[in-house]
Amino acid sequence: MAGTRLIQWLNLLVWALVMLKTEGANVSITIVEDAVAKGAVCLDGSPPAYHWDKGFGAGINNWLVHIEGGGWCNNVTLCLNRSETRLGSSKHMDKAVAFTGILSRVQNYNPDFYNWNRIKIRYCDGASFTGDVEAVDPATNLHFRGARIWPAVIEDLLSKGMKDAKNAFLSGCSAGGLASILHCDSFRALIPSGATVKCLSDAGYFINVKDISGAQHIEEFYSQVVATHGSAKNLPSSCTSKIKPELIKNILVPTIVDPHGTWHNCRHNIKKCSDDQIQTMQGFRLDFLKALENTGNSSSKGLFIDSCYDHCQTELQETWLFDDSPLLAKTTIAKAVGDWFYDRRPFQKIDCPYPCNPTCHNLVTVLQEHPEL
Repeated sequence: MAGTRLIQWLNLLVWALVMLKTEGANVSITIVEDAVAKGAVCLDGSPPAYHWDKGFGAGINNWLVHIEGGGWCNNVTLCLNRSETRLGSSKHMDKAVAFTGILSRVQNYNPDFYNWNRIKIRYCDGASFTGDVEAVDPATNLHFRGARIWPAVIEDLLSKGMKDAKNAFLSGCSAGGLASILHCDSFRALIPSGATVKCLSDAGYFINVKDISGAQHIEEFYSQVVATHGSAKNLPSSCTSKIKPELIKNILVPTIVDPHGTWHNCRHNIKKCSDDQIQTMQGFRLDFLKALENTGNSSSKGLFIDSCYDHCQTELQETWLFDDSPLLAKTTIAKAVGDWFYDRRPFQKIDCPYPCNPTCHNLVTVLQEHPEL
């Protein structure tokens, strides 16, 4: 009996160790207190924050900066609600978060970046770090200062060694993926000229098409984001000189255009989508691919566009690099990104339409944090 119990405990211990290893080590938060004097603050006026797992060995002068996602707020009411959460205040952020996927320090799970300095910038301004409104309404105490947070955090990292970077990589997920696009050029400008610098947007390339109702609701939504946060002046002039600021992003099925919840189950789980809904999404796929044509055909550009029903695949170990990770051209996301960053080989692959890829996880999602979308 004792021997059996011992074996059970050992099996449990091994299982726990495996889970800890795959889930990643917790990394403590760093509050950028000095940013407050610069007016670089979250929605509630609290200082910005990030998590930093220091590099080691051959990666000590390499820096990966990843920007957290989390939607947007387009008016005072929603931003006020947001200011009472981790997406609007460092007071509500976890003191430590697990680093997995592209942020993992385990070589087997992140072979190209495991020993780099890996940073996760917390997202707390509600506008992808683009807002800058000087005035603060005393009735709400809302601060729209995301555009000030970005340089304040980067300057803090530069003072801690990033000024000596040999390689620097800016990435982000969703709203953070959009931020990585918008701030890529400024990131390049702040890193030593001799360093290799690249930027990755994971699920952050939002195209401008009509939603399922045939209306331009999301165009209006983002017009309100830009107006509320004073973002227009901080968006790339190469874009705003050609199109209106609110046309830079879009979403196919905002909740407000689905009042009867026809798309509710489909949004959460693609296996619950009707044939007509699948057809609608296939049409969106074609619109997305057409929009990509406008980004040019530079050999320096990388593309990993699978047909998996998922949102943000670089942060999760299961989708970044694991035994059953999604594959495109027999290649994991981790391998494709590493090959592209180090110029080992170009990677520009586009998957066949859903449901052709048997390696997809097609995760069941929970859409609760941003019902306005």
